[in-house]
Amino acid sequence: MSTNQLIVLSHNQVAPILSARQAGANMASMSLDLGLTTDEVRLQPDRVVFPDGRWLPWDDLDEIAGDDSHCFVVEGNAARRIQRFSERLNRFYSLMPTDGAPTVLIAGFSMHRIKGTDPRRDTLAKVRTIVPIRGRVLDTSTGLGYTAIEAARTAAQVTTIELDPTTLEIARLNPWSQALFDDPKIQQIVGDSFEQVQTFEDRSFSRIIHDPPTFSLAGELYSGEFYRQLFRVLKPGGRLFHYIGNLESKTGHGLARGVVRRLKESGFERIVRRPEAFGLVAYKR
Repeated sequence: MSTNQLIVLSHNQVAPILSARQAGANMASMSLDLGLTTDEVRLQPDRVVFPDGRWLPWDDLDEIAGDDSHCFVVEGNAARRIQRFSERLNRFYSLMPTDGAPTVLIAGFSMHRIKGTDPRRDTLAKVRTIVPIRGRVLDTSTGLGYTAIEAARTAAQVTTIELDPTTLEIARLNPWSQALFDDPKIQQIVGDSFEQVQTFEDRSFSRIIHDPPTFSLAGELYSGEFYRQLFRVLKPGGRLFHYIGNLESKTGHGLARGVVRRLKESGFERIVRRPEAFGLVAYKR
């Protein structure tokens, strides 16, 4: 590994080397990128030494091991929590580990499904509802970039919109998000989706993935006016996935009923429930 490579850790990665230390080992395997790859590290009496020479004292590793709500980035020879405060939206953001890809907490609420799944599996479930992914794709809410990254595997281009630059600051420190910044097929826009979609040409996209914040935080992204814009920029034969939440819950059922009505009023003729992805798929003939 190079000295420029991010080292990002959580309690999941630190626990095995603490066990190795207790067993008297002087070498151990651990992931330095939240489970994507594995490296060998040296265990010394006062520190763990990484392959590029950087190190952390055992006190820092004990702190990481005791915190299951945060991921930590190594800077110099110290670890700090990956968290930010958004002055723009007056919200606190942090990167939270899971057994797979991490999620982002905004004001304490997870932006991905993590009960019985993980953020990557959650993303795959959404994207699979509108396969095949081809042509140009619009992702209305970047977040950590998982949707844009997955769609870009087969799409010609993905345009993804993020309201708050603070989210992108968190994503830059997330090893699972790096393709968001490296893949030339992904075009990032920082702005309000409600306003940005109005600037796109008619019939610009073959697929749209609409995974907005909750209705209470972004009601305009559930409005008939916004849906009419999505219908306008979607090509004939195109498909829209709209994340709702648990369709079987009282809240999700009620929200979905209103969304279906407004989508139909906006021009979408066929709308299919996809409970495995907690959303709906709307088709444009």
